[in-house]
Amino acid sequence: MSTLQNRRIQISLPATGDEEWQALREPLATGWLTQGPKVAQFERDFAQRHSVRHALATTSCTTALHLILAAMEIGPGDEVIVPAFTWVATANVVLYVGATPVLVDVDPQSFNIDPAQVAAKVTARTRAIIAVHLFGLAADIDAIAAAAPGVPIIEDAACAAGSAYKDRPTGSLGLAGAFSFHPRKSVTTGEGGMVTTNDSALAKRADALRNHGASISEEQRHAGPRPYLLAEFNLLGFNYRMTDLQGAVGVVQFAKLDAFIDERARWAAFYRDALAKLSWLRLPSVPEGWRHGWQSFVCTVDPERAPMTRNAIMERLQSQGVSTRPGTHAIHMLGLYRERFGFGADDFPNARDCDRNTMAIPLHNRMTADDYSYVVRALCAL
Repeated sequence: MSTLQNRRIQISLPATGDEEWQALREPLATGWLTQGPKVAQFERDFAQRHSVRHALATTSCTTALHLILAAMEIGPGDEVIVPAFTWVATANVVLYVGATPVLVDVDPQSFNIDPAQVAAKVTARTRAIIAVHLFGLAADIDAIAAAAPGVPIIEDAACAAGSAYKDRPTGSLGLAGAFSFHPRKSVTTGEGGMVTTNDSALAKRADALRNHGASISEEQRHAGPRPYLLAEFNLLGFNYRMTDLQGAVGVVQFAKLDAFIDERARWAAFYRDALAKLSWLRLPSVPEGWRHGWQSFVCTVDPERAPMTRNAIMERLQSQGVSTRPGTHAIHMLGLYRERFGFGADDFPNARDCDRNTMAIPLHNRMTADDYSYVVRALCAL
């Protein structure tokens, strides 16, 4: 075991460098630090790549999701369907607008919402379905739409910049999409998010809401000939604007997106080949026609076959310098949701098992070939 010591392979590291550093010079030199021309350029690039008419940068994916629900005027008395296995923000934003999150179990192979279980959860109060493209693999949008005809689909594409479903880009598949630029994502602006939509009315309302509900943008106000002009406020909005410092970094990062995903896909294939002999470890797969964004490489530990528990495996790998994380959590097993809605662990058994048995192993654009080989050796030596 001496060959499995004195290493430190992080679960994720942002691939940033001198280009991102240099990109900050212009906004710092001009003094335009809040939302401005760099954010606008980032939005244009993002919209073009994801085949949508509108892209609106925000402070995070959470605020992007909240903005979409607010722009749809979803509120008290309404229901929004949410997968039971996802990051807590997906459900929290439904509570933010006063609506009720209705949980649906997930497919344990894809980790995404199970379309076969959606129809039974649709009621007269259902206003939307949030389909999460978990870990970068797009949810089966056509099957979800067939299960709930006429119900708007919102894409939680936090992990899925650059991903595709049946050769269609994520973010263009439903009424609107929300993306994240957190440092664990393929491209990052530190914190940050993006709303995408082809619905011009929704985009107009979301644009106002992200800027306190203002009737005109900061650019219009500052660049126009009437210095006395102030916006009218007819909507109760928020301050969800991305800074131009972040936008400048986003422009540089986003230009690398496809190269980053292609590199991750090659190493994901390496993992799938090198770890296939481990009968106790189920590996992620990609359906024909999907493009996985590979935000994370999430496996499932078989508790009946594994040499030790999932948590013990993670502790052993940590001691050998390999960082791991649970895939994410089961919403119904979190204290807030247990206490507020009376959920039990067995209410959504697939989400429960994913919560207990998933494990993400390192996959990012700052790993070397030796790093990947080391991770494989560490897993195979258990």
